[in-house]
Amino acid sequence: MATLKEFEEALREHGMNMALALLERLRERDRATRTVKPARRLTGQKMTPELARAILDLHASTGMTQQEIAFKVGVNQGRVNEVIKRGKWLSDDPQAPEAVARDKALARMRGDPKPKKPPLATARPKERKAAATKVPAKARNQGQLALGDL
Repeated sequence: MATLKEFEEALREHGMNMALALLERLRERDRATRTVKPARRLTGQKMTPELARAILDLHASTGMTQQEIAFKVGVNQGRVNEVIKRGKWLSDDPQAPEAVARDKALARMRGDPKPKKPPLATARPKERKAAATKVPAKARNQGQLALGDL
């Protein structure tokens, strides 16, 4: 498929001045009617159980695609898929994996310091000695295979 510039060059080569004039008039009309539209929202709505139920209702009652539902309710298509396929976001449990992940992401965006993890339990002295005296398993002989071995 030819580009607009290639099409214009072909018109010039063949001396089609009337077509070139028409093309220029169309360009001017396009420039006059061009508008700058605001960009689509980058951040969607916060996922809530009510919003998840609305997504399920739209999915069950309409023939809309996940992308259409996402545009209608103001979330991305991945969130719609999570609600429909895995039932995420239906409970208001703050300990649900998706809620914990959301809260961590919000904390990172705000620049909050990372919460400190509790220190791991250290091994007892007896366990340390047992681990130190443990003899490693004998390695298998990795010798070379000769043709006579077959």
